[in-house]
Amino acid sequence: MSARTRERFSFRDVISGASVALVLIPQSVAYAELAGLPPQVGLYAGAIPPIAAAFFASSPYLQTGPGAPTALLTLGALLPLAARGTPEYIALAALLALVVGITRALVGLFRAGKVAYLMSQPVLLGFTTGAATLIFCSQLPGALGMTDAPPAGVVQAAAWSLSHPGSWELTSLILTALTVAIILGARRVSPLIPGVLIASAAAIAFSVWTGYAGPVVGSVPTGLPSLSLNLPWTSLPLLVVPGVVIALVGFSEASSIARTYATEERTPWDPNREFIGQGLANVASAVSGGMPVGGSFARSTIARMSGARTRWSGAVTGVLGLAFLPFAWILEPLPRAVLAAIVMAAVASLVKFPALLGLWKHSKPQALVGYSTFALTLILSPRVDQAVLLGVVLALGVHAWREMQPRINSWVEGDTLHIRPEGVLWFGSAPELEEDAFALLERDDGTTRIVFHLGALGRIDYTGALGLKQLQEDADRAGIPVEFVECPVHAERILRRVLGPETLEGALRRLPAD
Repeated sequence: MSARTRERFSFRDVISGASVALVLIPQSVAYAELAGLPPQVGLYAGAIPPIAAAFFASSPYLQTGPGAPTALLTLGALLPLAARGTPEYIALAALLALVVGITRALVGLFRAGKVAYLMSQPVLLGFTTGAATLIFCSQLPGALGMTDAPPAGVVQAAAWSLSHPGSWELTSLILTALTVAIILGARRVSPLIPGVLIASAAAIAFSVWTGYAGPVVGSVPTGLPSLSLNLPWTSLPLLVVPGVVIALVGFSEASSIARTYATEERTPWDPNREFIGQGLANVASAVSGGMPVGGSFARSTIARMSGARTRWSGAVTGVLGLAFLPFAWILEPLPRAVLAAIVMAAVASLVKFPALLGLWKHSKPQALVGYSTFALTLILSPRVDQAVLLGVVLALGVHAWREMQPRINSWVEGDTLHIRPEGVLWFGSAPELEEDAFALLERDDGTTRIVFHLGALGRIDYTGALGLKQLQEDADRAGIPVEFVECPVHAERILRRVLGPETLEGALRRLPAD
């Protein structure tokens, strides 16, 4: 399918947008609940933001709106600042969405969208699995209909709830089980079956018909949102770091969706445009009193399978979400146990323990990064944004540590010691190379000449070149000449500057072609 064809708005985009809206509306309420926000905030975030995102979207399938990991990050950022559900908390959520939006828009405008590729996969895997575990645990008390107040802490509350079956409420438990079964069963048959809508509609009918006395959504303000930037600006410095984290980490799912589908269909994808589109979506959410939003893999899959042809299918979803707002009172009898079940079913695919454990077979240092990020996500809850930052720092530290250990192959031919370093020669690894080279010299005291083979070095920085110069000078003082062979072009340039033209003429040569 050509790009030109996909950009022609068609009736299929209407069908696709409507299919996604049927799932997005109940999900928006559930994710707002997860973020500690009232239901109308989630509905606002599922209405105007998808329309704004459509103007710059690069992928025809990417669907924008509230999501589970973003909701958890929002909860962690706001809980230290205000009590959940209060007017101040709601205003802070809008301000956080503005920070996320501006960050993403700036990344796109400065054409730095490739940062979407730079997040370490072990960090993402550890975080998403940890976040999904936390989300699942946070929903357990509501899913079990707990009436007694569990202890503070997400994991502690979940453990306490599981260990007190006498406090479970049977009707809530049945509603939870049926909701999960309907959603997962519908997903298995076809992603096009709106299992979330079916479960929600059935639960609302049950609640009204039986006069269900358990916890329900309750009052939902109806009508269109008012547009305003009357936000708690004094709290802006406290939201910058979590906002940037949400902007970058939350974009990972959007980039994964768009890249996956673009690869399958062999069509281009522009991360800069997508960053701008997602940035505008969050700005729109902030202005309309919503919460931070991002891409959804499940809803994007529905859009693709239901025949989306252009990026305007997302706008159709938003328009239908906007049209639903005057009728939002329909959701008032919806049992909260069903909301918990919707969230639990949504994050089930994010729990990737086999993949996380499988890291150990491929790379033990990277496995430790993934495991540490997972553990930090649980330990630092609700400040999971800090867990992401620490995971990134740990990943960079592991990378730096590995680069400080250059792999060195050596062999002796007659009285000549050959040394072939591999990797990157930079200020962190240059001292290690010097130590290893002199250790090799001490081991073979018959050496009268050294040849460095530089062809396996990916890069040489200024300090690395100075290290080679120091090696050469020290060896010269010991009466051992040094030659550098197989120099890549980039290495020859830096060595010519550091060693000097005169020294270079005698020290740098290339091996003759075989």
